[in-house]
Amino acid sequence: MSEIIEKIIVRVKESLVKDVGRAIARIDPEDMKLIGVESGDVIMIEGKRATPVKIMPCYPEDRDKKIIQIDGITRENAQVGIDEKVKIIKTTYRQASKIKLKPDTKSNSLYKADDVKYIGSLINGLPVTKGDKIRATLFGSRSVDYTVTSISPEGVILIHSNTIIQLESAKPGGEQKRKVSYEDIGGLGQQVQRIREMIELPLKYPEIFERLGIQPPKGVFMYGPPGTGKTLIVRAVAHETDAYFINISGPEIMGKFYGESEGRIRKIFEEAQANAPSIIFIDEIDAIAPKREDLGGEKQVEKRVVAQLLSLMDGLESRGKVIVIGATNIPNSIDPALRRPGRFDREISISIPDKKGRLEILHIHTRGIPLSMDVDMEKLAEITHGFVGADLEALARESAMTALRKILPKIDFEMAEIPYEILMSLEVTMDNFMDAMKEVEPSAIREVFVEVPDVKWEDVGGLEEIKEALMETVEWPLKYADLFKKFDTKPSKGIILHGKPGTGKTYLAKALASESGVNFISVKGPQILSRYIGESEKGVRELFRMAKQASPCILFLDEIDSLTPMRSNDNSGSGVIDRVIGQFLTEMDGIEELKGVIVLAATNRIDLIDPALLRSGRFDLIFELPLPDSRTREKIFGIHTRNKPLDKNVSLNKLALKAEGLTGADIEFICRKAAMLSIQELVGKNSEKAFENTQNIIILMKHFENAIALVLAQIRE
Repeated sequence: MSEIIEKIIVRVKESLVKDVGRAIARIDPEDMKLIGVESGDVIMIEGKRATPVKIMPCYPEDRDKKIIQIDGITRENAQVGIDEKVKIIKTTYRQASKIKLKPDTKSNSLYKADDVKYIGSLINGLPVTKGDKIRATLFGSRSVDYTVTSISPEGVILIHSNTIIQLESAKPGGEQKRKVSYEDIGGLGQQVQRIREMIELPLKYPEIFERLGIQPPKGVFMYGPPGTGKTLIVRAVAHETDAYFINISGPEIMGKFYGESEGRIRKIFEEAQANAPSIIFIDEIDAIAPKREDLGGEKQVEKRVVAQLLSLMDGLESRGKVIVIGATNIPNSIDPALRRPGRFDREISISIPDKKGRLEILHIHTRGIPLSMDVDMEKLAEITHGFVGADLEALARESAMTALRKILPKIDFEMAEIPYEILMSLEVTMDNFMDAMKEVEPSAIREVFVEVPDVKWEDVGGLEEIKEALMETVEWPLKYADLFKKFDTKPSKGIILHGKPGTGKTYLAKALASESGVNFISVKGPQILSRYIGESEKGVRELFRMAKQASPCILFLDEIDSLTPMRSNDNSGSGVIDRVIGQFLTEMDGIEELKGVIVLAATNRIDLIDPALLRSGRFDLIFELPLPDSRTREKIFGIHTRNKPLDKNVSLNKLALKAEGLTGADIEFICRKAAMLSIQELVGKNSEKAFENTQNIIILMKHFENAIALVLAQIRE
């Protein structure tokens, strides 16, 4: 057996999302053996200050690295930053008899006895010493930090259910801003790591860059869709580093007087240099640094502001230890002179989170929500394709509001406060989340968001082989991604459904959208075309950009023959169609790979489509939807008469035989027309008694036969 030593030195890393606020530290089990501790024991972490935590083993992927995973509040208590070294020592503790807490915020301070009871239930089991900070996530996601001002007995204590908790008055002043740590950011591990390299290394270890003989990077440009966490990352960096932080929004720079805007920018940089090391964060940078070539002669102010920003970031005068971070969701509108090394050294794309990222974000935003046992976070992460962090926060909030609506009838609004028992009985269930899903739309495709139709595979009669092929193409790459990777194969990019009108092409697309659970963008071919030069091609580009943002996604193009007809050698026209087809071909199979997007197209004139689209690598799968056979027609009749009151003599088999040569759309019309004929008979009798007897409200065989005869007569005409 190895000898037990008194203390070991480890490097600090971020904690797991689920450990935040629980005073848990995770280390390698081998290191636990070295200092003679087991899971659940209390240890002291010694940075610039000592603080107690409960020890737990870290997961296999984090072992053999000599690290300790602790959250932001513990790092604050130990006064250490990420990647700094700390000592860990085994310690003893006693049960806490009394503890006094002081809220860090004025408006969030709570004094009622029930609130103290609730806070006690939240911090039960935490090890603390005098002077430590603890965080209680109260109702909703509202977090309040408390400082431990007095404890009994002295030393390291463990809070338990019988501990007497007292709340002191909050310190004077307004509400303190919520501190954001790296554990509050989900799904952006790589981006956060790259920004920390850019910002923390030059501020903490400037000698590294001096030894290498290089200037440290001084500018970071972040871009990505709204709500992905650009501003949140910067707030976390500002909190975690000791740098002086200046936050400015692009539009607030602009002034109405000559030279005022440029003067404001100079003052900001002077303030940053005076308080170096410092970080200047320019949010919505597109508002103050647009492309100068796009600005007309009357917009001289904007041009001067861009020039001033360029000279301050990389002019004759060095800006010293001042790091500039810019953020925008429209990167292509920024002046290109800014986007070069020396100004913005690194560009970081903050993309829409994947399934793993969404799971992390959901855990963060449901930290303070009382969840029911039936809430399946994995399932929620799976079905929230295209949701950014802000959407998932809204989803968690909306689900809590749905749960609240159920207890509203029990609340007497004349009461001064809601009883503690009612508050404690509140629970958010999986049904609440599913209801909230109907209210919250993914931001990435809000402009083109179409409500996914409630059509299931069983609603589509026949076409079993095509249904199976569609499921393999769309669902399998999502469910069995590892298998595709192992076999080094990629799923098909495009599927064309063609056949006579009414055979169920669009209906099949609706069923695929509903059953696969992926994002669905539906576009009619002609709506992309515009009379202005370049607008149609731009429409195609935007469509594919949006689909890629919201991946995995089905892009459904109905009537594709009108968008990509066969190109001709006749140059008499404007050439819009040729350019649109060219753009479409490059988007589907160009240099830039189309990942996570399946293009599903429907047409009844496949002979009109340009042949370049129909080759492998673009539209790989081409399915012809045939006219339904007798068995399929019977199934379609069964689907469309499922909830209709039929006479017992109605034979679906006989109806299928009579409807020879008809499509699924014709059969749907026949069922609807038969119902109308039955209603006409009832209304024609003009008797209230006819409606009273439910036996009379049925559809007879003759109604169907008359409807079939009507459709056949129309076809012959």
